Amino acid sequence: MVKNDFKTVDEYIQSFSKKTQVHLKSIRAAIKSVAPEALEQISYCMPAYKVNKKPFIYFGAYEKHIGFYATPNTHEQFAKQLSKYKQGKGSVQFPIEEPMPIELITKMIQFKLKSMS
Repeated sequence: MVKNDFKTVDEYIQSFSKKTQVHLKSIRAAIKSVAPEALEQISYCMPAYKVNKKPFIYFGAYEKHIGFYATPNTHEQFAKQLSKYKQGKGSVQFPIEEPMPIELITKMIQFKLKSMS
């Protein structure tokens, strides 16, 4: 059974394989570089960030992918760049076996932050 009562993002990240940790740490670093003021917490059993007390970005690791959740308007804005990835209404799945598209993720974070102001 997978643990789901994480208290911190560090604890969450450390519960995964080294390969997955690298991906999670790179996304976390991108969020912190774009929005250092974002409140970091665990919500819905995954890393979650709030800006001005509003949900901002979530991400989570799964067996074969990293889920990245930046709401539908952000994903719509990057539809062309995200077209090669499996998606939901406000989510995208980045395969663990591929390099994380951190430049794209960073641009999505920047867009999301700007759309919140």
